[in-house]
Amino acid sequence: MVLEVNTKAPEFEAQALVNGEEKKISLSDYLGKRVVLYFYPKDMTPGCTIQAENLRDHNKKFEENDFVILGVSPDSIEKHNSFVGKKQLNFTLIADEEKTLANLYDVWGEKKFMGKVYDGIHRTTYILDVEGMITHVLDKPKVKLHSEEIFKLFKIKL
Repeated sequence: MVLEVNTKAPEFEAQALVNGEEKKISLSDYLGKRVVLYFYPKDMTPGCTIQAENLRDHNKKFEENDFVILGVSPDSIEKHNSFVGKKQLNFTLIADEEKTLANLYDVWGEKKFMGKVYDGIHRTTYILDVEGMITHVLDKPKVKLHSEEIFKLFKIKL
């Protein structure tokens, strides 16, 4: 069960890769900007790579419209660094190795793939307004069209 629209996004502190540097960030660092907080399962996997590249390719348009993109997965800073380097990602990736944020934002849980049941991240995106309120939740966003889905919500032309 994802968090609801019109509720305050839970505050957090986490280690992140920001412009190639490891830093501790908090959600409150981004007050005054709209935030695309997207949770994805794993660096360098096909779907996650397509999604990240889509966001990368449209990041300039996000920035022009006062959005910041924060990607969250259970991968380490080292894995994020490799992912950013190989795919020239131009936004912040948060390392959630303990699944603290995944649990806080209710995106960690049972999944099924090829007959196997396991726990993992449910691909989910929260859009936050300048005050940190959840304005939209994208449950299972389309990896190839993630940016377009968000722009459509805000009537932003590509």
